[in-house]
Formats: sequence, structure tokens, C-alpha cells
Amino acid sequence: MSDIQSISAVTLATHDMARAVRFYRALGFEMRYGGEEAGFTSFAAGDGCLNLIAQPAARRWSWWGRLILYVRDVDVVYQRARAAGLAPEAAPRDAEWGERYFHLTDPDGHELSFAKPLRR
Repeated sequence: MSDIQSISAVTLATHDMARAVRFYRALGFEMRYGGEEAGFTSFAAGDGCLNLIAQPAARRWSWWGRLILYVRDVDVVYQRARAAGLAPEAAPRDAEWGERYFHLTDPDGHELSFAKPLRR
């Protein structure tokens, strides 16, 4: 049995902290620490944290993967994103693996999936 119990936090790099903070706040994330002028910002994500860390413009990254966040209501988060002028890849849908989800890419190219398990 593994000693690993859970993920406490995920930290994503950003070239523009102010833009990234506005993006995540528009999605409904509650800020715990930092802010638009900070070098490090932390948002509540259930029992864990979604963190942002500022990086210089010269530091580049390529596709890194996808962060999947379980939410209470996928459609509410989708509507909040659209109302904030954000552009999800597609409308929420029920997937064959048993989740309702939609994908959204943040301003720094990090892929996010907002999902909820389907109860059958």
C-alpha cells in the first residue's frame, strides 16, 4: 500500500500573474494568498490548492498535460466561464467513462477539465 494519500496542490506557471488571477477568479476560484501583483498566488480547490507562480517571459513551456477538477455542477461552471467571456473548447457532455465534463485552456496554455462523475 502506498504512503501517498492525496495531492495537496498543483502549481502552474504564468507569464502574467494579473491576467491569470483574473481568469481563475472569473471561474469562481477563491483566492487564499497572493494576487495580481504577487509572484505566487494560491486558490482554494476543495481540500487542496491550485497555485500560480510567475515566470519570466523568456521561460517557455510546451503542452504539459491536463488538470481535472471535480465541481458540484459542470453546467454552472461552463455558464460562468461563458459569461466571463472565456472560450471553452465545447459545451459540457456526458462521456462514456462516466463523467460530465468540458475543457478550457487558461491564458498560459494550461489545459483544464471541469468534471463531475455521473450517477447511474
